[in-house]
Amino acid sequence: VSTDIRFMMLSSDGAASWKRNFFTIWGGQAFSLVGSALVQFALVWWLTVETGSATVLALGTLMGVLPQILIAPWAGAYVDRWNRRRTMIAADSLISLMALLLMLAFLAGTAEVWMVLLAMFGRATVSGFHWPAMQAATSMMVPERHLGRIGGLNQAMFGLSSIIAAPAGAVMIAFYPMWAVLSVDLVTAVIAIVPLLFIPVPEPERDGQRKPSLGNEMMEGLAFLKSWRGALSIIVLFMIANLLLSPAFSLLPLLVIDHFQGGAAEYAGMEALAGIGMLVGGVLLGVWGGGKRKVITMLAFTMVLSLAITALGIVPAELLLLAYGLSAAVGLSISLLNGSMMAMMQASVPFAMQGRVFALISAGATAMMPAGLLLAGPLADVFGVQVWYLVAGIPMIFLTLAYTASRSVMHIEDQIMKGSAKDKQREVEKAS
Repeated sequence: VSTDIRFMMLSSDGAASWKRNFFTIWGGQAFSLVGSALVQFALVWWLTVETGSATVLALGTLMGVLPQILIAPWAGAYVDRWNRRRTMIAADSLISLMALLLMLAFLAGTAEVWMVLLAMFGRATVSGFHWPAMQAATSMMVPERHLGRIGGLNQAMFGLSSIIAAPAGAVMIAFYPMWAVLSVDLVTAVIAIVPLLFIPVPEPERDGQRKPSLGNEMMEGLAFLKSWRGALSIIVLFMIANLLLSPAFSLLPLLVIDHFQGGAAEYAGMEALAGIGMLVGGVLLGVWGGGKRKVITMLAFTMVLSLAITALGIVPAELLLLAYGLSAAVGLSISLLNGSMMAMMQASVPFAMQGRVFALISAGATAMMPAGLLLAGPLADVFGVQVWYLVAGIPMIFLTLAYTASRSVMHIEDQIMKGSAKDKQREVEKAS
């Protein structure tokens, strides 16, 4: 499928076509996301009950993070070589196959901890191919002016998934055996795969010359980011944000117990409100689409997020309701800043390079999470958990202010890259 199909889809006559095709695929992927989140919750809970080991749970987290750091950049290079529709079909199929094998192990009563950890690693590895393929396909199917709205809907779906998956998983674990819970992944994978079998997904134009090595292709992605004024600065911002802010979410249970003197109900309430905030923020961005300059929306809500994290570090213990509100503000901000950033990247990065670029961004940001946890844990143990919220939030406030003064960052969207969604949209407007 060539970019000619994309041109027809984005013309005025093809307006209904792109919506029908994209949202049919998107709906299937949304079901798969919820199903995968539910199964992930069930697997983590099984490890908790079966072992009672913090080390095993830490290994489970590591199994999910390592592939995103080590494999994602290579996966992105392959995504740019391969047919993206077939890549998504293969990824969904492999995830469902892993769920089937694990389901059979539980059904036979032979499931072991190492099997579950291996499945977690495999699922994260395959997702490293699926995510950049889906993001790159979105850029090809959706008009540039609507990418912000789609980014918002994606964030809303993540929020809805976080609200639904845990309670639904808990209910299923209470009433059904593990093999039956794992079958959810099979059903939702089929729902995701079927639309992809019948709906065409436009592909970028690729030259027929001999392809360079994967290492060289990854370097091409990095070279593009270096040449795009302001892009590396924004990626560094997200890396620092992950380094400082990700531990704040991991330390939330301790904040609830040690500072607010709460229990499981209070912790669940803060998590649920963060999920609701993500849902509301995603819906808001889906309706609004973000500002004309997505970078302004992104920085504005990075500031809101930084202020909310800082406030969680100073709010008095008796003001638990205020902490609930701050949790909702955190979730809302994450939706709006992530959705705006992704829309900006999808509109500006050339189609043929999106797999590599998106994977490099994801790997760089994710790599900061373990480092942040290694710093935050000992510091929180010595000085108290609230201190980390101040250590994380206050520098992010000043860093965000500094970014608003950067000319290259504030004007990053003025550059129109050849072969990007903005470039193609300009061609459509000229033709019409």
